[in-house]
Amino acid sequence: MPSSSGPSLRVLVTGASRGIGAAIVAELGAQGHRIALTARTEADLVAVAAAVDGPTLVLPADAIDPAAPQRLIDAVVAEWGGIDVLVLNAGEAVSAPIERTDEELWNSLLEINLTSPFRFVRAATPVMKAQGFGRMIVVASVASKIGAPYISAYVSAKHGVLGMVRAAAAELATTGITVNAVCPGYVDTPMTQRSVDAIVAKTGRSRELVLGNLQSAQPIGRLITAGEVATAVSFLANDSGGINGQSIVIDGGAVQS
Repeated sequence: MPSSSGPSLRVLVTGASRGIGAAIVAELGAQGHRIALTARTEADLVAVAAAVDGPTLVLPADAIDPAAPQRLIDAVVAEWGGIDVLVLNAGEAVSAPIERTDEELWNSLLEINLTSPFRFVRAATPVMKAQGFGRMIVVASVASKIGAPYISAYVSAKHGVLGMVRAAAAELATTGITVNAVCPGYVDTPMTQRSVDAIVAKTGRSRELVLGNLQSAQPIGRLITAGEVATAVSFLANDSGGINGQSIVIDGGAVQS
């Protein structure tokens, strides 16, 4: 069984090509862990991997492909003999009023934010059980904790994935596996910038005003950095096992739980 504080954890990060995912790769890679990166665009993954000094494995895949989780887990096990840490960061947010949230939008957000993480957890569980060790970490959202207008599908998916984390944590607690979530608020990432652009386009407000509103929604008065989320993920990846079924909110103090 590997040491959770040792230098050789075998890690798979989804959504690893930019933003929070790239920051997680950089953080864990700097600690000497072996990092497998997956996202849809191979060129972006190669660029992120190139900045890591230690061993990396670039595995392009679409996280919503039902066959991808098992294929990716198998690839990591084939390369490194097992998998110790699974970081599920792939996700997407789209806003729409409830009356304009059609079946396609609803299903697509549940697929990427809830069903895909479940498939990865399911695929990794047998390997981690056999090892007697595993750390599963889902990058969820403050939307896992509270509701907000115009994102009913996203909020539903993120509430659901936190429920999955809690259920899996309870079920696997005696196996050496922990399952936890981090719940960021507004993070300075391309996804947030796309959200800002969408609000500007829909409302006609200035970009500065929209961005300022997002910043002021967090008591610290700024966006969270991707590095701050990566630090929380690293804390859970390296934890000795006492933290399980938890959701760490990273939003400067707005949602206190």
